[in-house]
Amino acid sequence: MTVNEDLVARTSDAGDSDAPLAIDGGVPVRTTPWPTYDKGAVFVQPEDEEAAMRAIRSHLFFRYDYRPYTETECGQFERELCDYFGTQHALAVTSGTAALALAIMAAGIAPGSLIACPGFTFVATPSAIVLAGCRPLLVEVTEDLHMDLADLRRRWTPEIKAIMVVHMRGFGSDVEALTDFAAEMGVPLFEDAVPALGAELNGRKLGTFGLAGGFSTQSDKSLNSGEGGFMLTNDSALYARAVVLAGAYEGRVGRHFTDGPQPLDTDLSLPLLSMRMDEIRAALLRSELVRLPQRLACFHRNYDYVATGLADVEGIWIRQPVAPGAYLGEAFIFRVPGGQAQWFADALCAEGIDARLLGSARDTNVRAFWNWRFLFPGAEVDEIKAQLPVTTGYLEDAVDVALSSTLSEEDCDDLITAVRRIARSLQQHSGGVG
Repeated sequence: MTVNEDLVARTSDAGDSDAPLAIDGGVPVRTTPWPTYDKGAVFVQPEDEEAAMRAIRSHLFFRYDYRPYTETECGQFERELCDYFGTQHALAVTSGTAALALAIMAAGIAPGSLIACPGFTFVATPSAIVLAGCRPLLVEVTEDLHMDLADLRRRWTPEIKAIMVVHMRGFGSDVEALTDFAAEMGVPLFEDAVPALGAELNGRKLGTFGLAGGFSTQSDKSLNSGEGGFMLTNDSALYARAVVLAGAYEGRVGRHFTDGPQPLDTDLSLPLLSMRMDEIRAALLRSELVRLPQRLACFHRNYDYVATGLADVEGIWIRQPVAPGAYLGEAFIFRVPGGQAQWFADALCAEGIDARLLGSARDTNVRAFWNWRFLFPGAEVDEIKAQLPVTTGYLEDAVDVALSSTLSEEDCDDLITAVRRIARSLQQHSGGVG
């Protein structure tokens, strides 16, 4: 028996029990809290804490002080990011939203322009577009919740001046095809890699395909500083403008170009938006970056273990990557067609597994586009859903479970057992899910 066969056999025995589900009054699979970042399940080590304390003890919290920029925590963090991602420039900022907005503004996208983005994303994506003075154009997603290139082509209009692809819930979109399409249309492609820090597509790190990529270092991300983010680009002119916009006033942009002249004659023509990262966060992130490959391996290990253990379960559709390994592994999403997805998510919660229905009618989940009321003033929910009916249908079937990098094999077994039990019960009571 192979390792995979043994895993499926072991979890099948537990998951196919005839005992009543917890939602029906049975004993839950687990009674300890499901590990998530907001309960403290984070990948932070003592050396990371000491790095932050080093910056605190220095009393030099501002990234622009008397030191050469290459000796500051922010300057060193940005250089280390460039080395890790293989890019020419990195800019550490206050959030992933700030990184995306700065990229749009620094690229010179005219205010009022349309920027295409997928209908399935976190609310920060359209918010960043709005922050940059532009208008989001929502596009349908495929059954695996990736941006639908065919629908983007159908919706295309000359008013669209850029494309924002999102690697949502850690799964890489088909950014290679989207990059080719953007070139065909003559517009830049930006990458919202906020949910996929460290993930790769065909050996290349997500966030490095487009003109610029935005990342977050918020607490549930691969690098965790509570709040924060960074932008990557190989375009020196865009980078210089983003540096100024982020807050490098009075010529401080020159500190970012120690190897040659900076490509701006003046920084007085751009507003100062104060989106700089501070030295304490940069020090913490520098330490965490050393162990990022280790954390990424944990994500993949857990995801692959769970996906293997559930691969043969009838009645659920596990989200598929666009290419082998093109995912981070920090979230497990599966669809339950047939109108029972909300019950399935509720049943998982009853078993002690934190789960949510992405398209829930009773949960103002900001990953459901019809809850972004600032984009649809005065519209009813059904009117909003009708604009992206395919995406609506997929989200109303999609159950999402967070997979912390700190999960143990026993935690993963609990998830597998719970899903198998619930799916079996659903099959028995409905005669199968269509």
